[in-house]
Amino acid sequence: MSLIVQKYGGSSVANAERIRNVASRIARGREAGNDMVVVVSAMGDTTDDLISLAHQLVERPDEREMDVLLSTGEIVSSTLLAMTLKGMGHNAVSLTGLQAGIHTDSRYNKARITSVEPNRILGELTKGNVVVVAGFQGVTPEMDTTTLGRGGSDTTAVALAVGLGAHVCEIYTDVEGVYTADPRIVPDAIKLQMIGYEEMLEMATYGAAVMAPRAVELGQVYGMPIRVASSISDAAGTLICKEGSMELRNKVSGIAHDTNVAKIMVIGVPDQPGMAKDIFEPLARAGVSVDTIVQNTGTDSVTDVTFTVARTDVLKALSIVEPVARAIGAQKVTSDKTLSKVSIVGTGMQNTPGYAARMFRALSDEGINIELITTSEIRITCIVDETRVKDAVRALHKAFEVEFRQSE
Repeated sequence: MSLIVQKYGGSSVANAERIRNVASRIARGREAGNDMVVVVSAMGDTTDDLISLAHQLVERPDEREMDVLLSTGEIVSSTLLAMTLKGMGHNAVSLTGLQAGIHTDSRYNKARITSVEPNRILGELTKGNVVVVAGFQGVTPEMDTTTLGRGGSDTTAVALAVGLGAHVCEIYTDVEGVYTADPRIVPDAIKLQMIGYEEMLEMATYGAAVMAPRAVELGQVYGMPIRVASSISDAAGTLICKEGSMELRNKVSGIAHDTNVAKIMVIGVPDQPGMAKDIFEPLARAGVSVDTIVQNTGTDSVTDVTFTVARTDVLKALSIVEPVARAIGAQKVTSDKTLSKVSIVGTGMQNTPGYAARMFRALSDEGINIELITTSEIRITCIVDETRVKDAVRALHKAFEVEFRQSE
């Protein structure tokens, strides 16, 4: 008998028919003699609908109350799934994040898991129950409900798999695995059989929505293999795990893109020590993640500081940066919410020349202007106009087709 931890995304439990389908998959695992712990997301677009409703009532909803509101979506889907399993003759129980022992810090909307105490889950498994956990949520030391941010149910599932000592965490979604690019944009994108944690973390961070970055990071830290597969078909999916043979693998693993990008420019900053600290420390304290940073020093003792944040964070970031800019004597602050990121990712690019040049050539041939560039050891990212990001993904996938074909 094995302990299996599964997670089903919002599209997998979007309606009654899909909930029945998920219940049937879980039932097969239970009938095979396995202990089953299942994490679920909110049904379909429930989270977005709740956010929209809150903003119809209040311009800036209170963060604590917003987390309580959003946590209800996963509670609905977990209870419906547990009811369905019971109707099929299988003992099941639904648990909230609190009941499942998911403890977090007090950062609303983007809380981080501090510990997992799965005693209640283990007790329910001993009773023969399938345990259905509401993902995306936890509880602070003060017993306040928190949510874990976009993709938080992935993080819940991996954390529980680690806490319960499972051999693998299975993530079920509406695609059959991790592809070399978004198959909705590149129809001939190739499904990867396996990808390393490091590459998957870069792809997830820079736009591959199939997995939440923090879930991949958690899997990497604790060595928890993660299998991404479809909840509709029985295809094998993609295994995210520790890197395999370094010499035999392809150079580029995939093309990631992200449309949730905004650029903020602080113009005319005095060219003095401490200015960058004054700009970025308040953003960090407010929980605003900053990605690309470019500083251009002029000849008149001033500099321009440009950086990107998530488009969903731009208003919060501007409310912090604008008063800081005035205080340090900067000339003005501007922003641009019409941008996107496109990235090539692959550990095989390390210490191998020519990949940046090929990327820039492919974008140039398509007439796509590059606004900003950022790199890591295994990634090159370009910021481009959002209207051209799909063209950029297709152009780069074609340019690196040789590497992808080697992975089939």
